[in-house]
Amino acid sequence: MAQARAVVIGAGIGGLAAAAGLRSAGWHVIACERAASLEPVGAGLALAPNGLRALDAIGAGDALRSLAVPQELGIRRSDGRWLMRSRTGRMVADKFGDPVILLRRAAVVDALAALVPGAVLSLNTEVTSVDRGGKAPARVLTSAGDLEADLVVAADGIGSATRAALFPGHPGVRYAGFTTWRLLTGPVTGPVPMAESWGRGTVFGVMPLSDRHVYCYAAAPAKPGTRAGDELAELVRLFGTWHEPIPGLLAISRPQDVLRHDVAELAAPLPSFHRDRVALLGDAAHPMTPNLGQGACQALEDAAVISRLAAGTEPDAVAGLLARYTAARLRRTTDVVSWSRRAATMTTWTSPPAVAFRDTVAWLTGKLAPGAALRGLAPIYGWQPPAAARSGDAA
Repeated sequence: MAQARAVVIGAGIGGLAAAAGLRSAGWHVIACERAASLEPVGAGLALAPNGLRALDAIGAGDALRSLAVPQELGIRRSDGRWLMRSRTGRMVADKFGDPVILLRRAAVVDALAALVPGAVLSLNTEVTSVDRGGKAPARVLTSAGDLEADLVVAADGIGSATRAALFPGHPGVRYAGFTTWRLLTGPVTGPVPMAESWGRGTVFGVMPLSDRHVYCYAAAPAKPGTRAGDELAELVRLFGTWHEPIPGLLAISRPQDVLRHDVAELAAPLPSFHRDRVALLGDAAHPMTPNLGQGACQALEDAAVISRLAAGTEPDAVAGLLARYTAARLRRTTDVVSWSRRAATMTTWTSPPAVAFRDTVAWLTGKLAPGAALRGLAPIYGWQPPAAARSGDAA
C-alpha cells in the first residue's frame, strides 16, 4: 500500500505541529511556507495545560517545559493596586497536571521545527490555489511546482485564502475593536512581578521569562488600521504613568522590538472545518481574541487531533477522518472563541461605572473565591487529546 501523502499550507506553530504530527503518524508530508525562513512573528507566548498536552501528543512538550516559567495569575489597576493575586500556578498544576507556562515564541517554533526534517519543509514556496479533490487526490498549486495529496491541511493564518475558497459565502473576519502591542525587553536585574494591569479600556501585561527578559503585551481601543510613527513612544504615551515596573520596562525597550497588530476574530463560526480532502487549522479555522491566551493552544489541539486521527487511516478513508476532525473541533473552538470574546469585552470597558464594577468583582473574587477563576477555566484546560491508535487499528 502506498504511503499516504499530506500537504500542509503554512509553517507557523499550527502548521509545524501538524507536519510533525502527521509525519509521526506515518504520512509523507510536505509543508509549504511562503517565507524564506522560520523567523517567528511575535514575542512571548503562554501555553496552558491543554496546549502542553497537545504538544506531548506531537512529541515536543517536555523540551518546552524545561525552558519555561510558570505563570501566576495577578491583576492590578493602573495605579498598582492589586485586585487579585494568588499562587494559581501551583493550583493549576495540581488540578490539570501542568501550570500555564511562559516562554519565547521562537522556542516553540524551534522545538516543532526540530521534528520536521528539511525534506519536509519547503520554504519560499507560495501556495497559489488548491483543488480540494474528492474521490481523487487534492492538487496544490505552488510557486515551486504542483503537489498531489490525499490530505491538505491549511494552516495559512487569519487571512486564510484557503478558508475563503472553501467557504466563499462566509463573512470572514471582523475587527474586534482594539489593537495590541507585544515586545520582549531586558535583560532586567532583580525580580519583576508578574501581572496583568487594567485601565479604562486598556491593558498592560508583564510576564518575566527564564532568561531575565520580560514579555510585555498591551491593548487599547483604536480605529482599525491606526498606526503611530513610533509605537514605543505610543506605549509610553498610553502607559508611561502607570505603576512600576511598566514605565521602567518601557524605558529599556527598543522601538524596533515593538510589534503592533489590530485584533480580528471570525464573524461567525464556520459550518465545517473541512471540505473534501482539505482541512482548516488554527487561525485559518477559528481566529480569536488573545484574552484567554488560547490562540496557539487551540491550533496545537487541532494538530494533535488531526494527527491522531490520521494514524492508520488509508488515503481512501480521508473523508471519514475529516468528518471526525470537524466533529471533535468545531463546537469546542466555537466555545473558546466566544469565551475569549467575553473576556475581551470586559477588559475593554471604558465607562467609569463599568470599570469600577469590573474591578470590584475581580477584587471580591480574589478575596472570597480564589478558586472561581480556576473552575471557570476547567472546560479549556481539562482537554485531552484522542487516544493514539493501536497497531492495526483504523483511525
